Amino acid sequence: MKKIMPRVVFKKLSKLYQNMEDSYQIIAEQIGLSCADCPDNCCTSYFRHHTRVEWAYFIKGLNQVPESLRQKIAQRAENYVEKARQDLARGKTPDIMCPVNENGLCVLYEYRLMICRLHGVPTIHTRPDGKNLVFTGCFRSQQRTGEISSYSRLDRTIFYKELAMLEQAFVGSKIARLPRVNLTLAEMIVLGPPRFSV
Repeated sequence: MKKIMPRVVFKKLSKLYQNMEDSYQIIAEQIGLSCADCPDNCCTSYFRHHTRVEWAYFIKGLNQVPESLRQKIAQRAENYVEKARQDLARGKTPDIMCPVNENGLCVLYEYRLMICRLHGVPTIHTRPDGKNLVFTGCFRSQQRTGEISSYSRLDRTIFYKELAMLEQAFVGSKIARLPRVNLTLAEMIVLGPPRFSV
């Protein structure tokens, strides 16, 4: 696929993100799910991300925050990476606050990645091999769905497909030769913008 200018891809990614949020909201309203006063915090969940286009878009957002805050985020990201490394070495899943969470809120909410937008509600998606993967959602979602007889699941499939197309458009023909992205948000911050050399 021919590489497309980043600003064009970012505009399409922003629209895709909005579609994700709209779909999420429909399911959340149907099951009565709200994050208000939740004793848990999804921002401590250990998420790994897999696209350079989301990585680059997120770094674009990070570069727009005030320098003092950006430095704080960078330091927290370095601390996160080291603590996660230690936890994983002990066989423990990291449970660390996301470095862009400031006083309980995401300071880069507009630029947050796909999994941050879709986590919570019950979902399903169909893999390229045809296998369906079902997710029950967060603990509060599971409580809510346990109280109702019928509810829908958010189908992530179309979002994954559209994101894969945007990744191809963003990276271009080098995509087949580049290593797979498998990074936490903190690692992306520490590494800076994605590179396209093999």
